[in-house]
Amino acid sequence: MAQVETVLAKKLNTFVRLSPDEMACLASLQSRRRSVSALTEIVYEGQTDHRAWILQEGWANCYKLVPNGGRQIISFPLPGDFMGLRSVLLRTSDHSFASLTDAVISEVSRQTLAEIFRQFPRIAIAILWATSRDEAMVVEHLVNIGRRDAIERLAHLFLELGHRLKMVGLATSEGFACPLNQYVLADALGLTAVHVNRVLRQLRERRLITLTKRQVIIQDLPGLRALAGYDSTYLNGGIDGT
Repeated sequence: MAQVETVLAKKLNTFVRLSPDEMACLASLQSRRRSVSALTEIVYEGQTDHRAWILQEGWANCYKLVPNGGRQIISFPLPGDFMGLRSVLLRTSDHSFASLTDAVISEVSRQTLAEIFRQFPRIAIAILWATSRDEAMVVEHLVNIGRRDAIERLAHLFLELGHRLKMVGLATSEGFACPLNQYVLADALGLTAVHVNRVLRQLRERRLITLTKRQVIIQDLPGLRALAGYDSTYLNGGIDGT
């Protein structure tokens, strides 16, 4: 098979060095692609379909709704990420996914995943590794909300998003495109939109970071890391020493 590097392959290559055949297999997962508009529900809490989705283009969010109507955003799936992978294994989905922007997604069934894992066990290892990293991000998210103050939370989130986007070629050390508004950031960080605006102003006044016109501009990367106490170890490393 010819080597085809999809965004999923680019991401998984940071965990396991994939062969051309393995990369071509991952490319085949794009066959059931479809485009969705912004704010489209992709997986809903309580869903019983045993299928997952790969985000090919765009941004999404994983969230839970609480009885009073509030929303807690758990994570932001980015290109190359799976959505609803737990639904393949569990009886029902315990959280929801929705697009934040116009997006392109690919459907993956339980049967397809099982066949790929049988034929290409290293792909299974790579996906397990990526899933473990997702769990590590949830741990950091809990620490962020529970123990970091507001400016540290926002700084840490931007650094994590930049790191993840850089892994798939969508960011540089100077910044990245970012569609998140203050209301989405507030639901992710356990703050109010007013508080988020105040913190964004503080970051701008300290010449650390600027969020403008759907673009994050990092002005002082070492300073931002020091402020957030950011250690990217939880996002790095693979079984092949990558």
